[in-house]
Amino acid sequence: MASAPTSNGAPSVPLPGRENAGSANAKPPVWSLEAPNGAPEPPLPTKCDMHGREGGVCCKQLKDDDERTLIDPDVVRDVVIGLSDGLTVPFALTAGLSSLGESKLVVLGGIAELIAGAISMGIGGFLASQAERDHYRYLKKHTASRVLRSCQGEMEREVFGVLGPIGIDETTAQAVTKCLRDVEVDTGMDGGSSSSDTESASLRWSKDVGLTPFLLKFGEGMEEVPTKRLYISALTIGLGYLIGGIIPLIPYFFIKRAKVALLYSCILTGLVLLIFGAVKARITGAGAGAGGYVWGAISTLLVGGAAAGAAYGIVAALEG
Repeated sequence: MASAPTSNGAPSVPLPGRENAGSANAKPPVWSLEAPNGAPEPPLPTKCDMHGREGGVCCKQLKDDDERTLIDPDVVRDVVIGLSDGLTVPFALTAGLSSLGESKLVVLGGIAELIAGAISMGIGGFLASQAERDHYRYLKKHTASRVLRSCQGEMEREVFGVLGPIGIDETTAQAVTKCLRDVEVDTGMDGGSSSSDTESASLRWSKDVGLTPFLLKFGEGMEEVPTKRLYISALTIGLGYLIGGIIPLIPYFFIKRAKVALLYSCILTGLVLLIFGAVKARITGAGAGAGGYVWGAISTLLVGGAAAGAAYGIVAALEG
């Protein structure tokens, strides 16, 4: 659909997929980045350089050479913790028990450790996320109180301390401070607040906007931990440990001689570590191309193998 001239002379085109301008769901047209001389400046959300690009492709539709769909890093961290511990600890235990000669004893001891370890790891993930949430709420309470009682200059210094190192000048930092404080605190920014003003001032929308969330997120590097995150972390780490821990035990279910099963357990665990390393490199964005996947697989095998070998060596030494 060709662009249509408007009364102010600035060319515009409909958004992609919105050619039917008469429909109820039609979006406003997209304007060029630079308006013609004398024409009013178009609103910022409607400006795009898609007019001068072949095919009218919007910037956000342009793809990189290595485009991936990544997973939440918190979930990836929990999965890595659970799987790596599950592949290491039960393997070392079963390897140590293999000297007893019977696979049945190895399986019983391995399953007992696996269940206890999965529960323990899940509880640990829950408590760690809970501690992170409580720490954030404590800082949020004290930061909100400090925003209420601090003067304009102090807040401007703190905001500039966050924005200055990334290239924001003082004037812009002052404007950002005023905007953030105006939406959080009922009192104005003209010269600070008296004690009575501070007592009567109330926070509004401070959970999501304003100086308090800004200082916590960009100054302290902290964000609110949702309550559901506690349970997701516990479930992810616990299941990761359970899945990772059952892998070294699989050969013992089918081979009666424990020492023979140990050999197959080593091979199976090594293969899983290679696959796990390659998948981890993919979902975390580490490396690029086949080389990145190979390095992720090998590095995971080396680290996991070294940990399992060290654990087995200690067990063997204690038995001797």
